[in-house]
Amino acid sequence: MKHLNVPAARMRLAVTATLCATLALTACSGVTGNARVETVEASGDGTLRIGLILDSAGDSSFLNASQLAAAKLAVKEINDAGGHKGRPVDLLPVEPGKDSAAQAQALVQGKADAVIGPTDSSNATAAVDILSRARTPLISPANTAAGLSSIASGGYYFRTAAADVAQAPVLVKLAKDAGAASVSVLHQEGPYGSGVSAAVSESAQQAGLEVAATAGFEPGGAASAAATARRAEADAVILIARDGAQGALAELDNAGLAGSKIILSEGAFARYGSRLGSKALAGARATVPGQLPSSGFQDRLLGIDPTLKDVSFAAEAYDAVTLAALAAAKAEDDAGRSIAANLIAVSGGTAGTMAGGTGSAPGAPCPTYKDCISGMSSGADINYDGESGPVAFDANGDITTATFTVFTYGEDNNPTATGVETAGRPAR
Repeated sequence: MKHLNVPAARMRLAVTATLCATLALTACSGVTGNARVETVEASGDGTLRIGLILDSAGDSSFLNASQLAAAKLAVKEINDAGGHKGRPVDLLPVEPGKDSAAQAQALVQGKADAVIGPTDSSNATAAVDILSRARTPLISPANTAAGLSSIASGGYYFRTAAADVAQAPVLVKLAKDAGAASVSVLHQEGPYGSGVSAAVSESAQQAGLEVAATAGFEPGGAASAAATARRAEADAVILIARDGAQGALAELDNAGLAGSKIILSEGAFARYGSRLGSKALAGARATVPGQLPSSGFQDRLLGIDPTLKDVSFAAEAYDAVTLAALAAAKAEDDAGRSIAANLIAVSGGTAGTMAGGTGSAPGAPCPTYKDCISGMSSGADINYDGESGPVAFDANGDITTATFTVFTYGEDNNPTATGVETAGRPAR
């Protein structure tokens, strides 16, 4: 079995995925109403077409291969199960050399019924603006910026990746499980650090932990924040950072705060090795979004692309394609409006999130497109739980259950996967 790289890729993406606070999250899409909850009439042409926006470049360009392989695999397995209404599902050509807006426009011209992507949160607004005008749902497998929950998309934006703030209760749980009664929270200044820090402080209070100190820092200037944490004498230190993480960890080590006291957010996760002092992270823990892909899923991906070396966001991309196809199946229509109106239902979201319904429990989970379609033909509701785990979209198009892999650092300052944690909230 060829083991593919997951965590390093997620860490590298974290550097590029920061969404500026000034980004126009409320960009005017020109679309009124809420496609997630509207009743629509069939208007498709009979062929379900899936588009893919691959926006990663430079050091992050390796992410394109994993998502493309996942989309190809999902389409293949959907077609092996009979396709959409007996016709093959089409995966439209990708154009990773163009920016996200240009790719979105090309996919509209190619008559895409649903689009998967983009990877970088900062590219979501441009894609949403174009696709929502075309009434085409966009499902991102990798966007994590918290502000995207309120993006004005007319109900056409969804994501199978958890928002950054979803990790907060998991970070707090790691501290509490290790016996901590108090925590210090250090965060890199900026939307990511400030947003997750506030969520961590709230989660800590809800869990009965004292927040002994909070401190922000700029990359390369964490000495004062580390000194604040030292004076607070908390049982654990939660570090929320991205490109400033290594410098902050060095300052914490210099302040005598190292090893098992440290808990790292996903943005701070990396293989540090000799870049930090000896045993600086021995026993420290970190979270990484998602669960490690099963060996079977990795084998299937390698069957699509034998050169694949990384599977970051592959599970989320695979599930996004599958959910779009299941929504089309439920609607018996391939039009984008029909897909958007049924994504919450087929993901296992409750009726309470749709059209003011009173809410009802979703049916038993089905793990594949084939299983879900078979169950639907027998009268069962579709509740897809796929390769990335449960989805259950809420009224904002966000997943309501987030799975995280926990890593523990050894004396060599490198991490090893040691567990899985899940953070959930009621669908709203």
